[in-house]
Amino acid sequence: MAGRNWKFGDDIDTDAIIPGRYLVINDPKELSEHLFEGVRPQMAEEVRPGDYVVAGENFGCGSSREHAPLALKGAGVAAVVAKSFARIFFRNAINIGLPLFICADVDKIADGDTIDIDMARGVIMNISRGESYKTTPLPEFLMEIVDAGGLVEYTRRQVARVLA
Repeated sequence: MAGRNWKFGDDIDTDAIIPGRYLVINDPKELSEHLFEGVRPQMAEEVRPGDYVVAGENFGCGSSREHAPLALKGAGVAAVVAKSFARIFFRNAINIGLPLFICADVDKIADGDTIDIDMARGVIMNISRGESYKTTPLPEFLMEIVDAGGLVEYTRRQVARVLA
């Protein structure tokens, strides 16, 4: 599904994604109303389901709060692409079913470009520029967690299979 790219730089921390004062909110949709509030306030109103976030190095650094990927998922962000991710953000995102992709070519993607990701093949298509870039696809077991909608649903399915 093609969507708009929301471009960010390096070292985007979890406080930039969702400010700490909103950590009392657990509903992803309500959290999304404050997405990047202090950095890019218009995003919360303008982001559409199927849009993407593209960033540089160390996306999701800072506090180990799961609220950051929850806010992105609640806003309908289809995936986050970055040069690298903070380890705990990466794991929290996978655990709630938000796909992440590592791509060395993110500098070639401009803010507002329309992109699409073939998640199975690990290819980003930049529709605006007529270019494509390779990503590091998620390993199969992590993709299964994302496809299930997160770790809780994945585990439910695994337990149901064993009990069946």
